[in-house]
Amino acid sequence: MHAVIELDPTCFSSDCPSRGLFDQIADKWSAMVLVVLSGKPHRFNLIRRRLEGVSQKALTQCLRRLERNGLITRRVVSLSPVAVEYEITALGRTLQKPLGELHQWTLDNLSDVNAAREAFDARQSDDAFGGVQLGKRSD
Repeated sequence: MHAVIELDPTCFSSDCPSRGLFDQIADKWSAMVLVVLSGKPHRFNLIRRRLEGVSQKALTQCLRRLERNGLITRRVVSLSPVAVEYEITALGRTLQKPLGELHQWTLDNLSDVNAAREAFDARQSDDAFGGVQLGKRSD
């Protein structure tokens, strides 16, 4: 039997600060940036190359949110040309275990999720034919 987690109903209200923070931490780019930075600091372009499909704008916004929330730091490196390097903070490292567990869950359950998606899509296809599932009688 699974333990039921009791949540304060106000944690889902639109003005609850935890809701905004959760949204900023749980979005796909934030989680992936934290994983990319888990080993060592990286420059912007290296992070962008590692995160296939992220736009420059989306990555810039993500890095700013993570920095504002204290999860990464931004450091200007005095090189020619000047470079910017991002590094995960101690607070950011506290997210590594739960994010790692979430990633492992996706790997462990991907085939079950795909089967559920296929079953759902098949039901949606059947519903496209007038709400009657093919091969079944409607009384």
